Amino acid sequence: MALSVQQKITRIALALYWPALFVSAHIPIPAPIQGAGVSDKSLHFLAYLTLVFLLWFVVSGIRRVDWRRSRPWLVLLTLAVYGIIDEILQGLVPGRSPDVMDFVADMTGVLTGMILFTILPFWPAGLLVVGTVIFGVANVSRANLAVLLPVTYAAFHLFAYAVFTAFWIQCTHLYTSISATTAKVRWLLLAIAAPAGLLLTVKLSAVVFGKGFTLTDTIVSVGAIVTVIVAFYLNASSCRRPETDLGA
Repeated sequence: MALSVQQKITRIALALYWPALFVSAHIPIPAPIQGAGVSDKSLHFLAYLTLVFLLWFVVSGIRRVDWRRSRPWLVLLTLAVYGIIDEILQGLVPGRSPDVMDFVADMTGVLTGMILFTILPFWPAGLLVVGTVIFGVANVSRANLAVLLPVTYAAFHLFAYAVFTAFWIQCTHLYTSISATTAKVRWLLLAIAAPAGLLLTVKLSAVVFGKGFTLTDTIVSVGAIVTVIVAFYLNASSCRRPETDLGA
């Protein structure tokens, strides 16, 4: 049976993300992170929220959580066992130590995700997860990560806002033919609404929390948003179907 687009996305992403998460949790904490006042509990929450999103939609076949079946409980058990092993192994890494509250943060992220996936299907759930991660990473430290880790922070914004924009377009069913000028304008305004709103919220929160405004990651974020919108726009324009025209 051919895999859906969602299944392909989640399988590839999980195969990349889970090993990367394991490695990052079992190396000494970089000095810039130690000095940034990063909330490690928030990072644990965000990391496991992302992990459970990918794992659930890989094993579920892009279905919502049904607590009457065994699969959700197996996912919870798998991630609980993994979280325990993860904390134990961190005791072997210089500068790290097992922490029960880290495990609590892990499982809070997992349970939050599973509750969310009970209500929402793949695209809206993914949109909320990615949006939460973007906002959380921007506010996870007392210091400005754009100053401490400029390249890493810019790369995160490039990828995260591109993914968020793609999920938003899928959520709003914008991937259709475009013909009339009025329809094109409406399409572009709707496509940019949520990504621009999230970016504005993140930047305003940074100012409110005293981190200031950094231009580089803002430009990178806008570039990611525009690139994804243009890519969807061009592809939709090349697949015109009068019966599903946005202007109809």
